[in-house]
Amino acid sequence: MSDAFSTRVLDLSTGSDETVLDLTRACDDYLQEVAPGRDGLLNVFVPHATAGIALIETGAGSDHDLLAALRDLLPADDRWRHRHGSPGHGRDHVMPAFVPPHATLPVLGGSLELGTWQSVCLVDTNRDNPRRTVRLTFLG
Repeated sequence: MSDAFSTRVLDLSTGSDETVLDLTRACDDYLQEVAPGRDGLLNVFVPHATAGIALIETGAGSDHDLLAALRDLLPADDRWRHRHGSPGHGRDHVMPAFVPPHATLPVLGGSLELGTWQSVCLVDTNRDNPRRTVRLTFLG
């Protein structure tokens, strides 16, 4: 690992319900350790075909609204050709086209440069896989 590049994998449990999991604190903790006072980019990547990364306000209902919008847009019914897993699981494989599996964010002075209400979140609609990994990579 060079001074300009660092990476870490987070092992997470998302449970058996659809969820929006706030990763902002984990991102901040990682940056405090590997990039104190430095400028660069933080890439957040989820290497799963059924999860995504979103910048969204949490705690005021927007996280629940996002899941509701995804349910409206991508119903968990039998319309999907991808049919293994729980009923409607094919929609989980389409979801990353709407909530991509990555985000690249500016880091200034060792801190994420987020808007006032923005949080970095893992979006997981797949009830069949309660374990997720997220890779954090800092490029200075």
